[in-house]
Amino acid sequence: MLPIINIGELYMKLLLILGSVLALPAFAADLDAGDLTGVSFWLVSAAMLASTVFFFVERDNVSAKWKTSLTVAGLVTGIAFMHYMYMRNVWVTSMGVDPVGVGDSPIVFRYVDWLLTVPLLMVEFYLILAACTNVAGSLFKKLLGASLVMLIAGYIGESNGSAAIDSGVAVTGVMLPFAIGMAAWLYMIYELWMGEGKSAVTSASPAVNSAYSAMMWIVIVGWSIYPIGYAAGYLMTGVDTANLNLIYNLADFVNKILFGLIIWHVAVKESSNA
Repeated sequence: MLPIINIGELYMKLLLILGSVLALPAFAADLDAGDLTGVSFWLVSAAMLASTVFFFVERDNVSAKWKTSLTVAGLVTGIAFMHYMYMRNVWVTSMGVDPVGVGDSPIVFRYVDWLLTVPLLMVEFYLILAACTNVAGSLFKKLLGASLVMLIAGYIGESNGSAAIDSGVAVTGVMLPFAIGMAAWLYMIYELWMGEGKSAVTSASPAVNSAYSAMMWIVIVGWSIYPIGYAAGYLMTGVDTANLNLIYNLADFVNKILFGLIIWHVAVKESSNA
């Protein structure tokens, strides 16, 4: 008799093998125990990998309508894990280059990661509502559009941040993109709090309402960590790449992993009641 293959275990083994391969660039450089930002890159990398394995394994323990939501949660943390390996390598290897002790901010890797994962997080709002109630596709389009505006504005501000500050044009080069990104973020909060998202969730189950509320508070409170990091990196005293990346790493840890855990919780609860 042929052995029965456990799909969950197969996912986990394949992800662990993939994670080991992707982690190779990050192991090329030593990690200084006194480099808190570098340590945070490593901790978040490990947490993202563990979360990815967890979400894909747990996908087999929920009903069919929730599988896509957990798949997206796993994709978010999986994509983040891959990029964190490379971001950590950029940071650690640049610590020994002049000026010594000041790491380079991995702006391109950071924003490529966000460009992929932030829209997926917005997809999660749509999926969690679509699993239990009718929701217009226009909600996803609005959230997607606002998230792209927020990310593009942030990238423009950060990619030109050092040059803008050095040349004395921080208002237009750094603060204007910051204001545009903030406006897009506030628009997303409005749509989720008072717009189409709020209208759709009123007809959902108590468990979905609870999860939606928790996810919305992550967008409000958790995402507020990002502008705090931007301000600490560019709007205080020159460019502070250490605080910038330390705060961004904390924000990713909270917003991507906790976001997925909330979806997993409601998926398990709703599946057990089905």
